[in-house]
Amino acid sequence: MNRIERITEMERCLDASRQAVDRLTEAFDAYEAVQKDYLKLSDYYGSARWNEDYDADAAGKLPASLKRGVLSEDAVYDLITDNHELAVRMLKVITKALQDQAL
Repeated sequence: MNRIERITEMERCLDASRQAVDRLTEAFDAYEAVQKDYLKLSDYYGSARWNEDYDADAAGKLPASLKRGVLSEDAVYDLITDNHELAVRMLKVITKALQDQAL
């Protein structure tokens, strides 16, 4: 690889890496901002109040037009599972990045 090819390749690496870091920063900011809501939802799921709301829905006591995915057993559970898997994945990637990176 000659000098021009090498510089061109490294410029491509710089551009791709900059774009990925910027997008990840935006996504992480959004993820971090929603953590209070996530914890509130996690605490609600399976609680006495959630069970009361679930029973009210099963008894037809809620308006048909009410959005209530939160009362499905799968939606919140799947979110909790996905969030856990994402956290583990982030931890692994971050650990490797810190080990590989020399400042």
